[in-house]
Amino acid sequence: MSASSTVAERAQAARPAPWLNWLRQDPRRLIAFLVGIVLTVLMVPPLWMLVLDSVTTQDAIGEITGFTFGHFAKLGTEKNALISLWNSLVFAAGSTVLSLLLGGVLAWLVERTNAPLKVLAYLATIISMGTPYILHVIAWLFLLGKVGPLNDAYRMVTGSPDALFNVNSMAGMVLIEGFLWSPLVFLLLGATFRAANADMEEAARMSGATVYDTLRRISLPLAMPAILALALFVFIRAIGGFEVPALVGMPARIYVLTTDVYQATIVVPPDLGYAAAFSIVMVLIVVVLLYFYGRLSKSAEKYHSVTGKGYRPRPFDLGRGRWIAGAVIIVNFMIVLVLPLITLLWMALLPFVQGFSTKALATLSLHNFTTVFTQAGYFELAVNSLAVAAGAATAIMVITAFAGWIAARGGPGGRILDQLATLSLVFPGICLGVAVMEVYLRVPLPIYGSLWIIAIAYVIRYMPYGMRYVYSGVLQLHKELEEAAGVAGAGSMTTLRRVIVPLLTPALVAGWLFIFLIASKELAIAVLLASPTSKVIAVAIFDQWVNGQGGELAAFGLVWTVLMTVIACVFFAQMRRGGSDVYGN
Repeated sequence: MSASSTVAERAQAARPAPWLNWLRQDPRRLIAFLVGIVLTVLMVPPLWMLVLDSVTTQDAIGEITGFTFGHFAKLGTEKNALISLWNSLVFAAGSTVLSLLLGGVLAWLVERTNAPLKVLAYLATIISMGTPYILHVIAWLFLLGKVGPLNDAYRMVTGSPDALFNVNSMAGMVLIEGFLWSPLVFLLLGATFRAANADMEEAARMSGATVYDTLRRISLPLAMPAILALALFVFIRAIGGFEVPALVGMPARIYVLTTDVYQATIVVPPDLGYAAAFSIVMVLIVVVLLYFYGRLSKSAEKYHSVTGKGYRPRPFDLGRGRWIAGAVIIVNFMIVLVLPLITLLWMALLPFVQGFSTKALATLSLHNFTTVFTQAGYFELAVNSLAVAAGAATAIMVITAFAGWIAARGGPGGRILDQLATLSLVFPGICLGVAVMEVYLRVPLPIYGSLWIIAIAYVIRYMPYGMRYVYSGVLQLHKELEEAAGVAGAGSMTTLRRVIVPLLTPALVAGWLFIFLIASKELAIAVLLASPTSKVIAVAIFDQWVNGQGGELAAFGLVWTVLMTVIACVFFAQMRRGGSDVYGN
């Protein structure tokens, strides 16, 4: 062997491997690869398992025995399935219209007029964010129920033995769901009205237009793309709603898609193939709706007209009508906050659920609160809920800190990471619960029936929210900061750790708080995955209501609401400080 060939071989051996050169060219590639693996493992199996279960037959131990389209054929031929689909559409559409009307009017009055008592609107919204949805539903079930004050007052006035309003009806479902979503509509439309084009409105006023004419011909047309996008968003969330259909609709045998999925999973033996087929139908509906939501959201961005930080649109002067506007704000405050809380307090002070009466006053006591503070089971429930929600929020923000940074900067694989992180948007909560249950029944990990599986499901469910917070936060940071760090010799990880993350902290904290708040209220996923030894707050309240323990659940719910309201106040303060949209959308 010649000396020249030996030197060439040594040079070849000393040359770094191609994959190492590939990483050295852009160190973010390794981060993107590792984060991509994590997101793939989390997000893809549930969707794949739903598809697989919907087209296969299984034996008693869950082994696949063949392929079939019989589950979908059953959906197409069963009259009840078509009725459930129709009920879902009516329920979602009705509650969307009602929430837009209530929240939209309130948002315009608070953000664009000189109406008094605006603080009540924000107070109601903050406390509603800290209150589990299921508590709102239970409060309105009592208020509008047969022994509730509305029907009692009607019987007292008319002398009729019949009730005025049947809460266990489609109208009752729409009414309660509309009340639940109106605070969200208020927050998101409030941001839209704050960004209204004041120049056009001022021109209309100088031309002699009234407040009504300006609103009808200028303000609403400019806000319409955002309103339509929000309407579609609320419709998507309502069609996947579970609390109201389960507690209000099921007792009256009014079923929607989510309750049909739930029913198919709790029968013995569970009809998982049918539940999966139902879930696939719901996923496809949501995919189509999300496509149009994306297009409407892009259209809404064209109408943004705020160009400077000092921008403040001049509010409309309502004249004498401002006190009518104040009355509207008070009515909303009563509906969203005061009536439900008074109802829950009344239930909590009674030994058993009964209507408002002078007789019941003699039985008021703090016994249910004493039980909540002295029984270890309630403390364990609170710890479980806090641990699962905090763990899920932390995991999400850690993952999306990397994924959102790479995606926002157009880094390697950024588009794929963004799509993987937002994949769970297609899942209604109950469908994701079915999918995660199926995955971890087959995966050889002993976590089914534990808090771990609930936490994993929450991570999957709320990953898109963390991604949006980080993505938006990174876009607000100028690239020059990273370029300056690079010129100073800092690598990608050093830049991320010492420049990006410190500046991104407000967005990370806001995202963590928001995910913590909504995860602590989640019922649809947890109701399928919880076991007797791994319950969270929402599931425990659901079980207590079904078992007739209204007093204890109300007392426990009020204590929990106080705790969550404190966290909600911190969240709103953080959002105000950061000047960001509350929901990161």
